[in-house]
Amino acid sequence: MEKAALQNEIEALKASLTGNMMQDMEIRDKIHNLEMTLNGVRPSSSEFECVGCGS
Repeated sequence: MEKAALQNEIEALKASLTGNMMQDMEIRDKIHNLEMTLNGVRPSSSEFECVGCGS
């Protein structure tokens, strides 16, 4: 996925946040995963997030 597409998807997800932590948890997780892919923290095909997260 190219950087512009990742950034667009992140912005769309951020716009859908409600402010309710319980409702937004899944959206925030998707945003976090996309930002890690965008920043090169992990390969997009990796099922493991990172050592620092303990995942």
